[in-house]
Amino acid sequence: MSVVFVLSAPSGSGKSTLVRRVLDADPKLAFSISYTTRRPRGSEKEGQNYHYTDRASFERMIANGEFLEWAEVFGNYYGTHRGYLDQAAEAGRDLVLDIDVQGAAQLKEKIPDAVSLFILAPSREELEKRLRARSEDAEEVIQRRLREAAEEIRHYHQYDYVLVNHEVEQSVERLQSIIAAERMRRNRMEVAIRPILESFRTDQVRTAGPPEK
Repeated sequence: MSVVFVLSAPSGSGKSTLVRRVLDADPKLAFSISYTTRRPRGSEKEGQNYHYTDRASFERMIANGEFLEWAEVFGNYYGTHRGYLDQAAEAGRDLVLDIDVQGAAQLKEKIPDAVSLFILAPSREELEKRLRARSEDAEEVIQRRLREAAEEIRHYHQYDYVLVNHEVEQSVERLQSIIAAERMRRNRMEVAIRPILESFRTDQVRTAGPPEK
């Protein structure tokens, strides 16, 4: 069974960078690319940033129960297709999801064992600095993202872990440690331990000898 890692963060917190770094370093991780009805922005590419689809197709997938979670944000749909989880399980890989607070809450209802992580910038000032450094958004968009961040942060207690992203290298190491620890405590440990236990049982039978007459 795949371990599902759900990562959420206010825009500008550095989540995408952390996700990319852990995925590049860990071949046992797979990434779920969300579906959306919004148009591509800038250099975004189909199948790399999102799967872009029309509203009618998205609503048809909703009706067919194809999404683990979905939401409508500013007039556009976003959703996580359950096919990614099936593919990860078949390949023996764990799955990383990059979704918002609303989607994370939905997904935890369907997959209670999912591991949720909330990533934060160290302060509002630092978050605004990072948003402006991207040079992607108009002033009104930056202010909207800051207001959204204030609302999203209130949900931090719903997550299993909170990671404050002071510095990328340190945060990558901490994220990798969380992933390693969660893997260790999951059912997959039973797979590793079972042959060891069996070896002791075999040894007990071998050393016990024939019963006394």
